[in-house]
This record gives sequence, C-alpha cells and structure tokens, in this order.
Amino acid sequence: MSRVSGGGVVRAGVGFGTALAITISWTANKSLLWVLVHGILGWIYVVYYALVYHL
Repeated sequence: MSRVSGGGVVRAGVGFGTALAITISWTANKSLLWVLVHGILGWIYVVYYALVYHL
C-alpha cells in the first residue's frame, strides 16, 4: 500500500489549482497576459498562506 506524504498532496493541489486558474483565465479572456497574471497570483497566494498560517 503506497502512502502519499502531505507535501505530495499539497504539490499536486497547487499544480492542479494553477492549471485550473490558467485554463479558466484563457477561456474567459483569450489573453496570454491574463494567463500569466493569474498563474503568478496563484503562487503569491500560496506563499502568503504558507507565511501566515504555517509559520
């Protein structure tokens, strides 16, 4: 039986969340600039969450 560590689950969730944000952004705006902005903002939120709730 394989076990997934907490870090692996978080990485998978962040990867899926970023992909989802990029896909929705492209579908809604058809703009590469907005795709980049939404992808980067997703990571900024992850860093904020880590700093505020896990330190």
